[in-house]
Amino acid sequence: MALKDIITDPLGFGTAPLGNMFRDIPEEEARATVDAAWSHGIRYYDTAPLYGAGLAEIRLGQALKAHAREDYVISTKVGRIVLDEVEDVNSRDLGEKGDVFRYGLPNKVVNDYSGDATLRSIEGSLKRLGTDTIEIAWVHDVAQDFYGDEWLAMFESARKGAFRALDRLRDEGVIKAWGLGVNRVEPIELLLELDEPRPDGFLLAGRYSLLDHAKALQRVMPTVQREGLGIVVGGPYSSGALVGGKHFEYAPASPEILHKVARIRGIAEAHGISMKAAGLQFSLAHPAVVAVIPGASHPGRIAEDKDAMREHVPRSFWLELRKEGLVAPDAPLPGDG
Repeated sequence: MALKDIITDPLGFGTAPLGNMFRDIPEEEARATVDAAWSHGIRYYDTAPLYGAGLAEIRLGQALKAHAREDYVISTKVGRIVLDEVEDVNSRDLGEKGDVFRYGLPNKVVNDYSGDATLRSIEGSLKRLGTDTIEIAWVHDVAQDFYGDEWLAMFESARKGAFRALDRLRDEGVIKAWGLGVNRVEPIELLLELDEPRPDGFLLAGRYSLLDHAKALQRVMPTVQREGLGIVVGGPYSSGALVGGKHFEYAPASPEILHKVARIRGIAEAHGISMKAAGLQFSLAHPAVVAVIPGASHPGRIAEDKDAMREHVPRSFWLELRKEGLVAPDAPLPGDG
């Protein structure tokens, strides 16, 4: 099933912050954030076992259980197993983002892309979410940012295990779609080159944003569009850097990134628009993109995102970004065509 037929709202909710990303978020604040997303009409929610060692899934499930299951869409991820075993938070093996979720649950998380682990991962997610089904499963982070030189070996493990298991689950109707959930374009390129199994789309985080989109535009977006697949854009604010935050790629933003943000902000202020509107509307302008899923850990952020989607952004703003070399020359812009 095409992603666009599953995800019918272009604005979704990325729940990584609900896993206590970077800070210890009170339960009532997390619940109020999901409630705010629902009240603002958001019906697509993306989560993962990695997010706080299952904490985000638990919080999301508790908040959504008051609503009819057929009224919303959930995607979660496979490739990580949350164990009953607990460990010292400072030694938890979560790859290079280990410090990101140090305020999450203390359960140990292990990486495993085998077929059996994929089934166990989904079973665990269903239990934490309190539901019998999920619509979309993404194979999580099988890329060089987590595994360095070993990423191709991990990809091969996923090809033999997770990909085939998810292909079978889709064919059996257990899930509606599957693909990769990654922060790099190379795994997507590699999967698109395979004759089988065939994914339905991809969650690409941070690689189709105002701050970083040239490689994705050149190397994956045309194929995805040509083959009738879809892209969900994660991290449209580039870990917060685009909208005044200090992080880019889950790490302190470099001077070069901050300078680029300042240039874009100057043009946005001259045209009287918000940076959130610029970020969301740019990502959605590509015809391969079916949704954007900014994360939020505070109810007020949800209202800002909805307002940003409706905000009028003059054509002159986009043309000035292109003129100043702040977007790729061939990047689709709102209003093109």
